[in-house]
Amino acid sequence: MGNFSMSKTRAYNWYISLVAASCMVLYGYDASVFNAVQGSKHWVAYFDKPSLQTIGAINTAYTVGAIVAGWFMGGPIADYFGRRVGMASGALLVIIATFIQTFTPRHNLACYIVGRVVVGLGQGLALTAGPIYIGELAPSEIRGKIMSFWQMFYSVGSFIAYWVNFACSKHRAELGEWDWRMVTVFQLLMPVLILSQVFFIPETPRWYLQHGDDGTKAKRSLMKVRDTEQEVDDEILMIKEALEFEKEAISSSYSALWKDPSVRKRLLLAFVLNAGQQITGQGTLNTYSTIIYKKVFASDSTIALINALNATFAIFFTMNATWTVDRFGRKFLLIVGAIGMAVCMIIVAAVVTETPGGNTKSEPVGISVVFLLFLFAFFYKPSWGATVWIWTSEIFSMNVRAQAVGMASQTQNVANLIVQQFFPTFLNNCGFYAFYMFAGINILLAVFVWFCIPETKNVTLEEIDTLFGGQNHVERGGDIMGVMDARHANAEKFGVETVEEIREERR
Repeated sequence: MGNFSMSKTRAYNWYISLVAASCMVLYGYDASVFNAVQGSKHWVAYFDKPSLQTIGAINTAYTVGAIVAGWFMGGPIADYFGRRVGMASGALLVIIATFIQTFTPRHNLACYIVGRVVVGLGQGLALTAGPIYIGELAPSEIRGKIMSFWQMFYSVGSFIAYWVNFACSKHRAELGEWDWRMVTVFQLLMPVLILSQVFFIPETPRWYLQHGDDGTKAKRSLMKVRDTEQEVDDEILMIKEALEFEKEAISSSYSALWKDPSVRKRLLLAFVLNAGQQITGQGTLNTYSTIIYKKVFASDSTIALINALNATFAIFFTMNATWTVDRFGRKFLLIVGAIGMAVCMIIVAAVVTETPGGNTKSEPVGISVVFLLFLFAFFYKPSWGATVWIWTSEIFSMNVRAQAVGMASQTQNVANLIVQQFFPTFLNNCGFYAFYMFAGINILLAVFVWFCIPETKNVTLEEIDTLFGGQNHVERGGDIMGVMDARHANAEKFGVETVEEIREERR
């Protein structure tokens, strides 16, 4: 079966993966919606003109909820109750939070902040379980391609939020307070869709086998997404071997996060990569794009339209990852993306700081800034946007995958929280000279990837440990189990009869 053929099982694999990827729409929508409602005079009046410090506290409340869920709740829930339960519980919390925020009593900002904490908790759970689910069911040769939709769905969430906000901004007089409530309540759309489908898609075979399945449920699950029974039997054998090795030689608990040197190394690399994703400048642009554009545009309507168009183009930019990530590899995309973003930031800073006009720039300068920031998104979306998630979801061994992915992904929020606190002041004091800082950071990130990040393209999840100085869990588990051929359930089919012959073949 070639990479580009589309059998019935391959189509179903795409469907269940896109259901899981929908969790990222929750993140994309919420990351944009709070930025959007701050532009509503009705929202500002409803909560008694909150100060900049209070606005920062509302942002922090969401981030704290997401970090707590990602570090301490997402992994255990996805491991003990299943990847589907992790996604469903996250979606349910987002629904509850949406109602809390939409119908918060007037002047009661504390209630609104509680809603922000709950939506953070929900997203922390969903964003832990979603990428693990995709990574564990997608075939290795198209795993990157499918995972690229994870980041694209962030852009879909942002797209919906900004266009709903743009439509409401055109009818503020008629809508009244519903101009911001409408933007908030639309957040119900995706979690309801997720809940309506998530329990009709199969659980991952790795989760079944981790929880005592004799292979029956795991096989039933895999048969839905693999083309031949031989593929299914081989994959189940490899998962069993990896589990056996992890149980005997490492640890079946989260203690492997600090006991196993190769896992520790991966965790540190993933922390840097995920923090790096937010300090490229993208996290700041998403949160403060309105403030940035106000430096060069006078019209609020123009700025709202630019934000909406940016979210629209971001969907198409992210789709570039679907055809590049499995062709050129993760490392190539990360390096090219970082260099491209650095160049964009240098030119943006130069264009604004070296042209006359003070705070009121000419129209050509404004258009140049918009073009360059769109070009920045062109480099960011398929590389540090999509590829960081792909790499993070595929590098950890099964015994720690859920917890490690949850911790690594929430490093994004930790980094974003720090940058968000100081960037408005930095921008106010230094203007567009601040963008030179992001250019420098991107160059450092490219160097880091070149020297420290191994390529994971086309490597099976069970064998990925060898890239980080660990042992091959499949081969070592096969030795423990006394399996003749660690990769084939039907060894005779390949003319292999003894462990000695296999070892001789490998030599």
